[in-house]
This record gives sequence, C-alpha cells and structure tokens, in this order.
Amino acid sequence: MGSLREVKNRISSVKNTRKITSAMRLVASSKLTRVEGIIANMVPYQVKLDDIVGKLMASDVSVQSPFIQSREIKRIAVVVISSNTTLCGGFNSNVVRAVNSLFAKSTIDPDSMLFYPIGKKIEEYILKKGLPVAGSYQELADKPNYKGMREIAYELMRKYKNKEIDQVLLIYHHFKSLGSQELTEEIYLPFDMDKYRPTEEVEVVNSDYIIEPSEAELIAELLPKVLSQKLFTVLIDSNASEHAARSLAMKSATDNANDLIDDLTLQYNKSRQQAITNELLDIVGGSMR
Repeated sequence: MGSLREVKNRISSVKNTRKITSAMRLVASSKLTRVEGIIANMVPYQVKLDDIVGKLMASDVSVQSPFIQSREIKRIAVVVISSNTTLCGGFNSNVVRAVNSLFAKSTIDPDSMLFYPIGKKIEEYILKKGLPVAGSYQELADKPNYKGMREIAYELMRKYKNKEIDQVLLIYHHFKSLGSQELTEEIYLPFDMDKYRPTEEVEVVNSDYIIEPSEAELIAELLPKVLSQKLFTVLIDSNASEHAARSLAMKSATDNANDLIDDLTLQYNKSRQQAITNELLDIVGGSMR
C-alpha cells in the first residue's frame, strides 16, 4: 500500500498547487482589469494631444527643437522594461533576448550604452553583465506612476539636449489583447515628427484659433509633454502585458494541474483495484487449501 499512499499524497500536493495557480490567475486578471481602466482613462488625453500636434503639423510648420535633431550615434540610452517577479511565461526571457539581440546588431559597444532598467529581472541581468545603469526603478514596474516616468523622461531629454547621449531606445511589450503581447523596440529620441504629419487633408488648427507666439514654438513647448506621456504609456503598456502573460501562464498551469490530477486519480484507482483483487485472490486461494 506504500505506492498508493505516495500517489494519494501527490494528488493532495497537486491540488494545493492548483489552488495557488488558480488564485494567482485571478489576482493577475484583477490587476489587468485595473490597468485596462487606466489605459481607458488615458486614451482621450493621448488622442487629444496627438490631435493638437497633428493639426499644427498640417500647416507644414518648421519646428526647431533639440529633441528632433539627429546626429552621429556614439552613445545610446536604453529604457528596457521587465517585471519584478517570475511566473509570467516568456515575458522576461523575451526582454532578455531583445537586449542580447541589441548587442548583436548594434555597432555601439555595450559599455557605451546607458541602461534604464525598469523591473527587477532585467535590472539583475544588466548588472550581471557589468553594464552601466542609470539607477534602480523596480517600484515603477509594480506601481506605475506618471511622476516617476516623467522624471526619467526629463532626464533623458536633458542628456540628449546636452549631447551626453545620441539616441534613446525603448524595449517593452505592447499589449494587444489578453492572448497577444508584442515585444517592441523603437526609437524614443530623436523624436520623429513625421509620424504626426497627416497623410490626408485635415483641418488646420490655426483656422480656428489665434496661436501666440507661433505654431512652431507651441509644438516645441508641447514636445516634452508628448515625450513624457509616451514614456508613461509605454510603462502602462508593459504592465498590462505582464498581467496578461501571468494570467495566461497561471491558467495553463491550472489546466495542467487538472490533467495531472485526473491521471493520478486514475492511477490511484487502478492501483487500489489491483490491491483489492490481489487480496481477494489470496483469500480465495487460502480457503481452497
């Protein structure tokens, strides 16, 4: 009966694990719902800000800003976002692979890269590689807030303006849906104004408003706000992707636990039936002697 006891203990152990994974899935789903609420509240502001810049750009205004000026790339900053904890599928390993891919394809020496690691897992990896980091931002991975990201954005803008860095890259997961999170790498600075130039005819904003001192200066003033909002949007995007990835991973773990419990239960019943049959055979055999 020793094997039966082992199987029974294993069934109990897997059931306890299933309770944990099921609870973690519910927690991740709840956090995802909360982050989706933040995204929904942020979208109208983002859309209006983009609309204002787009209408200003429709007048073919020439903007002068240090944040749109390209130059020879000798030193870059990389804002890379992971999670603080594991059990979220390939979320963190995908980020690590993206960083390694950056090393492989970049003509810049890794020691000339300044990293802004947001999340414990990627921070540990960067430090293990002995690469320069600007600071520790683990709290932003768990509790995203605009103030913290604005400080990073303004520090990056200051460094770019002072020519301490020549390019800023973002590596993060873009949240598409519960089942789809796309790893994204994009250039943050220099800022690409062309994507705000409308591809079709739109209403020019100065037909409705008197702008002082000028469209160009207004856009230049708006750029820091656009860049700060962009960085916060990226953080929220990654945070939503993390919760979605963890929810899916825990759902998969729970489903696997259910399958394992079914298999172990079947094994237990077969072993128990065999043990009973053997005992009956012994009794019958003994009575016939």
